[in-house]
Amino acid sequence: MSILGNILGKIFPSFKTTEPASSSEPAAPDSASGGVPVTPTTMTTVDVQALLDGMAAQNSQPLNWKTSIVDLMKLLGLDSSLAERKSLATELGYKQDMADSAAMNIWLHRQVMNKLAANGGKVPADLRD
Repeated sequence: MSILGNILGKIFPSFKTTEPASSSEPAAPDSASGGVPVTPTTMTTVDVQALLDGMAAQNSQPLNWKTSIVDLMKLLGLDSSLAERKSLATELGYKQDMADSAAMNIWLHRQVMNKLAANGGKVPADLRD
């Protein structure tokens, strides 16, 4: 599963991605999911802020998921390494210099919030475009 698919799967329990069949042909990307093919499922609206705030309150580390892609990934129990974030950036179509990790991280956080909103998440307006 893609990194974005893993993120969406942690937020939306009914989320599924379409993995390519055993053939060498990749699945066609879905533009609404940022290149992650999506299997249509019945998704209910999820209050992303309430969900993540609740998870953060139960976490032993102080994680600022509202501004940090690293903290968001840690909160969701995902690998937040630079290599993983570069892979996510590639998956989402980042075109800038990945050596500028601060700019990339800001862009990634905004894109993930946009994707959460596009897939049925209630995301505060100040966290998305």
